[in-house]
Amino acid sequence: MILFFIKESLRLFSRAKLSSFLTFVSTTIAVVLIVISFFLHQSSEKLENYLKGNISISVFLTGSAEKNNVANMEKEILQTGFVSQVKYISKEEAIEIFIKETGEDFRKILDYNPLPASFNLKLKSEYADQDSVKQIISTLTSFPWIEEVVRRDDFIQKLLSYIKEFRLYVVALTIIILLVSLYLVYSTVRLIINSRTEEFETMKLVGAKLSTIKMPIIINGLLIGLFSAMAAGILFYLIISYAGNYISILKVIDFDRVQYLLVILFSGPLLSLVVTIFSLRKVTLKVTS
Repeated sequence: MILFFIKESLRLFSRAKLSSFLTFVSTTIAVVLIVISFFLHQSSEKLENYLKGNISISVFLTGSAEKNNVANMEKEILQTGFVSQVKYISKEEAIEIFIKETGEDFRKILDYNPLPASFNLKLKSEYADQDSVKQIISTLTSFPWIEEVVRRDDFIQKLLSYIKEFRLYVVALTIIILLVSLYLVYSTVRLIINSRTEEFETMKLVGAKLSTIKMPIIINGLLIGLFSAMAAGILFYLIISYAGNYISILKVIDFDRVQYLLVILFSGPLLSLVVTIFSLRKVTLKVTS
């Protein structure tokens, strides 16, 4: 019986060439749209984490802070729990940084170094939002050996706010894309079913079981979903292989090709199976006059 279902499902390709081709194209488009939406959502999330991981705060030390206490001060900062990395910048290193950034050497005018020693702190991504940063600055300011806390993340915070808004749009777009994808496949499958109405009625009259009518179409849908997934996967791989050399953001978000290929290979057959079964829900053994 299983062999019969497979043979019948394969015969559907030759009996309904145009409808099968339309289903293949619709399913392929649906898979591509779903993957694009998945990519946008995941990449925005990874980009957000990347930006959060690069938010830094500069902590300037008081003049009385002793250099030999650097290890203890660093330990106190790490014990707060919101810092992922601490880098000490001595007064001498501060001079080199100042000259590099401004191109001016104040040592030609001043006979002393007015720049304070400092710590450059990188925050953990979960503490990188606006409210948490304000609380962190308040905590750091309470340390007696800290003279000033300066945040350097205004531009990054703006980007993070834009990314959050973008993700909301992506969620809405994903829902729309999914509905459009389902409709594309559903409409095409219904065309196949409607074109075989007379054949179904004949099969009912000769006593065919409901599974004999439905299973070949379901298997046919699975095969089309698999072929569509393979086509979308090849297209996706070629695009990413070419674009990966030119689009640097793919490196920033740690793009995982295997993960996306698995999404493609599963979404095609699953989408086609669900829509095909839904399209066949009104097919019964009742003979219509």
